[in-house]
Amino acid sequence: MNIAVFCSGEGTNLQAIIEAVRGGDIKARISLVISDNKEAHCLQRAKKAAIRAIFVDPKEFSSKEEFEKKIIVYLQEENIGLIALAGFMRMLSPSFVQNYPNKIFNIHPSLLPAFKGSTNAVRDTLNYGMKISGATVHFVDEKLDNGPIVLQRVVEIDEEDSEESLRQKIHRQEHIIYPLAIKLFAEGRLKVEGRRVKIS
Repeated sequence: MNIAVFCSGEGTNLQAIIEAVRGGDIKARISLVISDNKEAHCLQRAKKAAIRAIFVDPKEFSSKEEFEKKIIVYLQEENIGLIALAGFMRMLSPSFVQNYPNKIFNIHPSLLPAFKGSTNAVRDTLNYGMKISGATVHFVDEKLDNGPIVLQRVVEIDEEDSEESLRQKIHRQEHIIYPLAIKLFAEGRLKVEGRRVKIS
């Protein structure tokens, strides 16, 4: 199976997936990394790992639809079976999602549905006075942070936690559960039934 990873920034989750593929945990190939940010470090990570890395500039297109059509061309060229959003800072359109039903993952730095749609869920979690937080891998549907949940991992929030320290705690869990979710998908062990994802 061929995987595409979409990212806009540092690419730490991309790196975790790369390492899981290299280590043989994920029986699949990362064929493509796409970014909407020319300066994103994820592109450098991809090139270092000999993965096809493409910057698609949204400003070059007259509409979101045209932007996404270009991305779909690249996905079709690589015969992509799973898309993993890893810090991709653009919401995909319903028509794009419908092209890949139950074939798009996202990772979110909270225990969804808590802080759904938040642009800074870690800060919002601290400001709300939560005692726990965590990470969620979910399928992407037409609504923001809404699709069926695949895996979640809890982290405890300490009194002395700052936004940065909590972010690091959550990242450590993301780097465990995102590769695991992809492994399960690649092995055909996930079955979506309504809002529930059953793991065999």
